[in-house]
Amino acid sequence: MEHRKLDYDSIKHQLSKRDSNTHKGNYGHVLVIGGDKGFGGAALMAGMSAARTGAGLVSVATHPDHCAAFLARCPELMVKGVEDSADLVSLMPSATVVVLGPGLGQSDWSQVCLKLAIGNLTSNKIPLVLDADALNLLSQGSGRDDLDKLDEIVLTPHPGEAARLLGCTTEEVQADRASAVARLQEIFGGVVILKGAGTLICYSQGERQQIDQCRHGNPGMASGGMGDVLSGVLGGLLAQGFSLSESCRLGVCIHSHAADLQAKAKGERGLLATDLLDSIRALVNP
Repeated sequence: MEHRKLDYDSIKHQLSKRDSNTHKGNYGHVLVIGGDKGFGGAALMAGMSAARTGAGLVSVATHPDHCAAFLARCPELMVKGVEDSADLVSLMPSATVVVLGPGLGQSDWSQVCLKLAIGNLTSNKIPLVLDADALNLLSQGSGRDDLDKLDEIVLTPHPGEAARLLGCTTEEVQADRASAVARLQEIFGGVVILKGAGTLICYSQGERQQIDQCRHGNPGMASGGMGDVLSGVLGGLLAQGFSLSESCRLGVCIHSHAADLQAKAKGERGLLATDLLDSIRALVNP
């Protein structure tokens, strides 16, 4: 399938200047769910990137062990330790978008969080971004029945996660990335972002599929946490009212172009996911 090339300069006009008479309630509330014991950094980076992208409010539901460290690093986040189902359910009504999966893990705690989050969203029609272990749990069947009831979903697999979702090998995904992302979008609907060199974004446009390919990105992005930052950027854009496809097109370009700016300034090797945050802030304010 032919795909359209996409770059930041061609779509940055969508990032209009904010009205002077405005407040945080106009820019949505992102709820990040993730960070099982020992995996807190992923959820923290997703929350921080959602905030830097311009979400009005950002909450993080995570393992109780991480709360103090999260608040020490970024006190602007509203951090809730999730010990039981009631803790998570109480956070859902105020969210306008949910990012599920960064550092989620695959423990019993992880599965409870996933099933509760997806189950609650079937009656609360807000966008859901699925990343990392949320995708791995989904490939094992967890939450699949309820996910089929949702329309506003974004899946962000890397090639290995895509292979698990499709029941094939990573090599098969990489051999025909366009077919793989199209198949995933046919199965799950919404928008599917297949990460990697030349990230692909697949979504429905009328009665046909559209695949866009991001022109940005560099080998320095092959480091931990990059996907977590992307999921937060997507959540932040969705919270501000951009459509599913607009958020994904903008988010992928902002994320990858931010990495290019950082690599140009200081080199590719040693590039960290949190290095992108200041560039992301600049790019959402063109």
